[in-house]
Amino acid sequence: MDPGVHKRFLDYRDRHVYFGKESGQPPLSLEEFAKVDAEQRALEARGEARDDEEEARFAELCRLLFRD
Repeated sequence: MDPGVHKRFLDYRDRHVYFGKESGQPPLSLEEFAKVDAEQRALEARGEARDDEEEARFAELCRLLFRD
């Protein structure tokens, strides 16, 4: 396990405890988190080059990961 992914997962779990109550969604498993985190980071790296569909997906992932 990449230490950076693991640290981001622990941060996500902390934010989920605080903010997740409002969302009503169960927390992601480590495997689910790693997949979503990789997709979110790839879209973030595209920056201004994201098209409208990618921008909508990026916003959705940021909300899911409590990064907005």
